[in-house]
Amino acid sequence: MWMVRMSTDWLVLELTGSSAAVGVLVALQFLPMLVVGPFGGLLADRYDKRRLVEVAQVANAVLAAVLAVLTLTGVVAVWHLYVVAVLLGVVASVDQPSRQVLVSEIVGDQGLQKAVSTMNAIGQAGGLLGPAAAGFVIAHWGEGWAFTVNGVVALCVVAIVASMRTRELHPAPRVPRARGQVREGIRYVLDRPRLAWVIALAGLMGALGMNGPVVLTAFAQDVWHTGAAGFGLYNAVSAAGAFVGVVLGGRFLRLRTRNVVVASGLFAVTEALAALSPTHAVFLVMLAVVGGATLLFLMAANTLVQLTADQPVRGRVLALYSPLLLGGHALGGLLQGWLTEWLGVRAGLVVTGALALVATAFVATALAQVGHLRPALRRHPWPFAIVPRDAPEPS
Repeated sequence: MWMVRMSTDWLVLELTGSSAAVGVLVALQFLPMLVVGPFGGLLADRYDKRRLVEVAQVANAVLAAVLAVLTLTGVVAVWHLYVVAVLLGVVASVDQPSRQVLVSEIVGDQGLQKAVSTMNAIGQAGGLLGPAAAGFVIAHWGEGWAFTVNGVVALCVVAIVASMRTRELHPAPRVPRARGQVREGIRYVLDRPRLAWVIALAGLMGALGMNGPVVLTAFAQDVWHTGAAGFGLYNAVSAAGAFVGVVLGGRFLRLRTRNVVVASGLFAVTEALAALSPTHAVFLVMLAVVGGATLLFLMAANTLVQLTADQPVRGRVLALYSPLLLGGHALGGLLQGWLTEWLGVRAGLVVTGALALVATAFVATALAQVGHLRPALRRHPWPFAIVPRDAPEPS
């Protein structure tokens, strides 16, 4: 999937020469999750998660094959990529909540925090290799072969999921069909302020910070002039930093609301600093730092949301969390593309970093008012509470 994301982003940039067009592509891929997402979560609560993941991956394989044929035959147009992006967003609306709830069914709630950490580490290892491989494939053979690889791998995922030993799972009770179940999931979140504000913060961070496709294509093309190979390098460096963040977070990060907020603020600050990097080498270092801060935030938020939600409604809760995060990412792609063309790459990224910091401060204030965020300076030398997970909870 990393190869497909990079290849479609770069292909749109080649066809249009516009960072704003890349932002439209990102928006079209993730906006469907805002509409379809809650219903995808309801499917995850009602039906076998394994089957839903299998169906979604078959659909991904078909869409990858379509992209490969269009690109390899030389007839691909921007509107083709936009249509496929919308369809990928619909598929992801079913795949994301089903896959995340499936993780908890595999390991149970007691092992969920470590499982999320491990899953993120493996995902970031793919993020480290995928963009670098995509840059090499695009430079030598073109985007079509990157799409081909994705189609084959999607079918491999289907085979892996189908081979699971179902008797060893920890299945959640399936929710019977009834009216108003999507609204029930929304009410469940709204009745729990900590859960609601963490989900809202994820959406804001998606909109105001996680806009790598738009930003990195613009840096590769307009600032450092490194082309597709540089774009792949930037994604790989960011993923390497994220991998380090996952390892550190999995070892030290405790499940607390303030950790989510501090990680969000750290992410916003480092993003703005990366935009001001005076040299290419400093930019690469800051990309790694941003990648680490991003994953610390995502790990803390994702684990807190999953463990806070009760099992029978977990799919619907995740179907609100993921669409807001990724739908915010879609809207942020449009915003970042517009700011990049209006203000320039560096100034546009500084503005979104500053907005992300303001959003973090607003959510922190709201959480403090409902009693879910208390100062920790007396308890720990660092506000991020970097202590071993096995350490006892302070009194």
